[in-house]
Amino acid sequence: MARVQIEVPEQFPFSTEIMLYLSHMNYGGHLDNALLLTVVSEARVRFFKSFGYTELDVEGVGIIVTDAAVQYRSEAFHGEAMVVQMGAADFGSKGCDLLWRMHEQSSQREVARGKTGIVFFDYAARKVTQVPERFRARLER
Repeated sequence: MARVQIEVPEQFPFSTEIMLYLSHMNYGGHLDNALLLTVVSEARVRFFKSFGYTELDVEGVGIIVTDAAVQYRSEAFHGEAMVVQMGAADFGSKGCDLLWRMHEQSSQREVARGKTGIVFFDYAARKVTQVPERFRARLER
């Protein structure tokens, strides 16, 4: 089986620090693969907040996560501070990918990288909608 390979940019428009708690660890004593996505979800909320948005209000519409791909690079442990960097790429008419990279703060050891596909969603009409132009203009490269 071919392994997932995710290319991420050198620079990201957003970065946040997230501490790993005991509840993030698995029986092997390192960051649980499923709980890594909870860390990335927290970073995503902060990413939108940094632009004045919420996941329910990006220029009047919300988002829905449609898919996620993760490439694990090294272990992470309880008490380590993770830096999660994030940006948007690969815009289509209804959504885009949020590319991200996570590394340990003091050593700079890369822990994981990935992309999360999102679409924009009109929660009142219960349907997928266009990418808000202002959001696209602010984040498209």
